[in-house]
Amino acid sequence: MTTQHSIAEARQKLPTLVRNAENGAAIELTRRGRPVAVLIGQREFVRLTSGGTRFSEAWRRFVQNADLAELALDPGELFREARPKYTGRDVHL
Repeated sequence: MTTQHSIAEARQKLPTLVRNAENGAAIELTRRGRPVAVLIGQREFVRLTSGGTRFSEAWRRFVQNADLAELALDPGELFREARPKYTGRDVHL
C-alpha cells in the first residue's frame, strides 16, 4: 500500500509515517506535487538491497541438483500456453 504525503506534511506526521513504513507501507514523499522520495521499512530495504541470486546462478544450481531426464520436461509442451495462438497483427506497408 502506497500513500502520498508532501514533505511539509511528513514533517508533522513523521512518527506515524515511520510506524506505517515499519508495518509494510511505502510512503511516497512529494515536493511541489512531484514524487521525490519513498519511505520504506528496514525489512523492505534489506530485501530490496540484499542482492538476491541471479537467474543464471539459480539455473546452474537447479541443473546440478535436478535429474532433468526424470522430470521429463518437454519445452514445447511446457510453454505451449505461454503465448497467444494468433500470429500477430497484419501490417501493410
